[in-house]
Amino acid sequence: MNNDSPIKALIVVTATALLCSILVTVAAVTLHPIQRAYQDLERNRFLVGISGLTDAVAELPDRDVISLYQKLEARIVNLDTGSFDDTYNPDTFDTWKTAADPVLSIAIPAELDGAKLRRRSRLVTVFLVRDGDKLQRMMLPIYGQGMWSTIYGYIALEADLNTIADITFFEQAETAGIGDKFLRPAWLASWRGRKLYDETGTLRFQIGGRAVDPASSAARYQVDGISGATVTIDALMRMVTYWFGTHGFAPFLDSYRSEVDR
Repeated sequence: MNNDSPIKALIVVTATALLCSILVTVAAVTLHPIQRAYQDLERNRFLVGISGLTDAVAELPDRDVISLYQKLEARIVNLDTGSFDDTYNPDTFDTWKTAADPVLSIAIPAELDGAKLRRRSRLVTVFLVRDGDKLQRMMLPIYGQGMWSTIYGYIALEADLNTIADITFFEQAETAGIGDKFLRPAWLASWRGRKLYDETGTLRFQIGGRAVDPASSAARYQVDGISGATVTIDALMRMVTYWFGTHGFAPFLDSYRSEVDR
């Protein structure tokens, strides 16, 4: 066939495109487990960072992060019953993915859906840090819609399951330099020691709002807002309100406290 033939040129272009698409597909399939493992490792690094097991997680090599992660006790919570559920393996259960599963998820009533999730998984993986049989911390996942993206994170609670020990966010795509100001370490550190509920069990935690006297009892429930990132900060407030409300972790936390107090 003549080298200048349009048909030959078309065949060459088509063959090249087909070969490239095959190579891209093979690379995507081959690299996906590696990418997933890396994503899991990075998420686990954030989790270990609020576990209380280390103060320098950013400097730790991957093998040390894995070693510390293995000290966490993963348990699945059934949010509908407010109790632990041993039906699935917590080491392989995907809390985030099952939010879209029609069997394992539930629609969130519109009046409660401040986090704008629409559905949530009935089963959620939480992580416990123990000293023998004594609970030290519990890490619970939270997520919800920000201004531009879904924000994913964990809140670590002290053994009373009311005092915030630490908080981290491991995935988000808010506006760089503005909406993502909530990732600043100093601001995240200001959550430590704040209470979620008052003595009656009412959720009192707030971000921003009117100024509160630091010496007053109300200050224990409040974290300052961030100027210029109001929309994202409001979204974080709605996330906390949902996840620690009656449709989220509140029934489970009440049940766990009752069991410990017996």
